[in-house]
Amino acid sequence: MVTSEERLKILNLVQQGKISPQEGIRLLEALDKSQPSQPSFSRPLSAGGPRWLRVRITDTSTGKTRVNVRLPVTVLNAGVKMGARFSPELDREQMSDILKAVRAGEIGQVLDVYNDKDGEHVEVLLE
Repeated sequence: MVTSEERLKILNLVQQGKISPQEGIRLLEALDKSQPSQPSFSRPLSAGGPRWLRVRITDTSTGKTRVNVRLPVTVLNAGVKMGARFSPELDREQMSDILKAVRAGEIGQVLDVYNDKDGEHVEVLLE
């Protein structure tokens, strides 16, 4: 059985720049194919629901993108943990809202936070 730890290792390799996001996605998809499909949350994904989770963090003073990560929703639990590393100002309630949006099959922006202290604009989108 594929564990969250294995998925997190792949995500850490992407974060460290040792592999590209595309290579990470291929590895994650290969993990999913090698094991029976077990979603990481209680409700299975619907055919019309989101397939991707995107976390984008932009510097509010320069407008430059600091982080732009796109992950399959099948690795959502690990992706939420990684997003929490990039943006610790997101609390448990906001993370829960993201999971609820995926389960509901929502598409589009599910979180839009401005952090004036760090000068960051954090967006979470379901695609």
